[in-house]
Amino acid sequence: MSGVAQRLEMVRNIMREQRVDAWIVNGSDPHVSEYVAPRWNTRSWLSGFTGSAGTIVVTLDKALLWVDSRYYIQGAQQIAGTPFELMKLDAPSVPDHVQWLASNIPANGVVGIDGLTMTVSATKALASTLSKKEIALKYTGDWFDSIWKDRPAVPSGSVNQMDSAVAGFSAEAKLQKIRQSCSELGCTHTIVSSLDDIAWILNLRGSDIPYNPVFLGYLLIGGQDAVLFTNPDRFTAQLKADLSQYVVVREYHDVHQYLGSAFSETDVVYYSPDKTTVRIRESIPASIALVEGRDISTTLKARKSPVEIEGMRRAHVLDGIAMVKLLAKVSRNSETYNELTIAELLVACRKEHEEYLGPSFSPIAGFGAHGALAHYSATVDSSAVLEGNNLLVLDTGGQYKTGTTDITRTLLFGEATEQMRKDYTLVLKGNLSLAAQRFPAGTNGYQLDVLARQFLWQTGYNYGHGTGHGLGFCLNVHEGPQNISTKPIAVPLEVGMVISDEPGVYREGLHGVRIENLVVVQHAGTTEFGEFLAFDVLTLCPFERRLVDTNLLTEAERQMVDAYHGWVYSELSDKLSQDDAAWLREATLPL
Repeated sequence: MSGVAQRLEMVRNIMREQRVDAWIVNGSDPHVSEYVAPRWNTRSWLSGFTGSAGTIVVTLDKALLWVDSRYYIQGAQQIAGTPFELMKLDAPSVPDHVQWLASNIPANGVVGIDGLTMTVSATKALASTLSKKEIALKYTGDWFDSIWKDRPAVPSGSVNQMDSAVAGFSAEAKLQKIRQSCSELGCTHTIVSSLDDIAWILNLRGSDIPYNPVFLGYLLIGGQDAVLFTNPDRFTAQLKADLSQYVVVREYHDVHQYLGSAFSETDVVYYSPDKTTVRIRESIPASIALVEGRDISTTLKARKSPVEIEGMRRAHVLDGIAMVKLLAKVSRNSETYNELTIAELLVACRKEHEEYLGPSFSPIAGFGAHGALAHYSATVDSSAVLEGNNLLVLDTGGQYKTGTTDITRTLLFGEATEQMRKDYTLVLKGNLSLAAQRFPAGTNGYQLDVLARQFLWQTGYNYGHGTGHGLGFCLNVHEGPQNISTKPIAVPLEVGMVISDEPGVYREGLHGVRIENLVVVQHAGTTEFGEFLAFDVLTLCPFERRLVDTNLLTEAERQMVDAYHGWVYSELSDKLSQDDAAWLREATLPL
């Protein structure tokens, strides 16, 4: 019996003992993090699938893994030879896990969930659907503690304080702004579970989750006080003294008991059902009034201050220097690289500057057929050698003292085929179209998504992922609430929001193309029709000129590429060695 099969059998033994017909594993942590600490890599431990999103349902005779289109190929590869069956979200005739449970679990059956990691909103939706089929929902607790023998401990890494001059506002000022908004909503308190929100509010950066400078904690903000639940031993004496001016620190595991007695009968608590787990919600007595909505700090955090934007610009200059150093070195070096070594070389280039803190996510370096996997992750066994005639999708990012970066460039090794050039140019046209668009204030991201897809659609091509995600300030590489995708999410783009512009096209078994720049939303004037906004590009790195088919570009698009390249050269050339500046000059010549 394989390791995966043995683990499934351990789960099923508990299911039999507790009379549960199906158990859901969402792979999340108590803070609904996209990327989790090793302790909560439960989805990966149980199934072998290592992607960042997916849902498992285990019954007594089935094991199912739902993934979105980013992970169709990877998911199939990683669960091959195991009892798991792949379920492709959004594919024709494939139900999601809630629909599947409602159709396959008998009346009076029981579905188990871990309330410590399942959100209030997800639980409500699940319960509503299952109740119509007379299926009960049971909070089982965390079974992995009893079956995962060498499970990693709850992390408690070091935490550093960010200077207010870098952060833009002091923690006290942010707390006061949240209190004001809370009061305007008729509430006396708000509970914050989201780790990047807590880090942003308190101007703290941690090390509990790989790539994301956050730390485990909960934050309860009242009208005059604030309580942070985390491991106090992680703070230096000086940091404890600084924090004591505006927040009380209590043990991480005290949060549930504390919430049970923290409020008076007249208090009203504001919380986000999408970011708060059932366990936290049920710790608050039923007699206390609750108001639901998006975390106040989430919107404040998304609207970067002028200080934060300037910091992001500096981070992108440093990142552009590192990218150019990498590309120049590879172009003039006869050494043969593979997917792992080229990613390692880029990290080495970034490390040359003292403000670089580390990667902002696990690098994606996919050559040839691997490039068709949107979120491919190379291993020692899978790492392809960069030789022959094919494309490399290089999607990486860095954490710097003044900002977070995320950039994708598709690079040519050898000679390009006509199809490669066509694919690249259509993706480039979409990237340029979105970046150049002016739009009325109040426009949602999904209303702009077609700009990036239009040239692909006209040719019968498409891509399965979103076009743009928000980005944190020295925080998570994926940040909401804003995004750009086909999903009708009603979140208007606002001044100060940073978002990615990353169309792509993927040919299974052949190659992939993705081009990603980060942009910031800015004012673009006011007319008799109201205020207009536009994007300003932050990313500094030349496109792959050898892949551009100028016959597919309009004159305006050629001018846009030339203008962008001219800006890249002017910003970076005097910060490079003579050889690297010479390479950049060639890479940014007019089309």
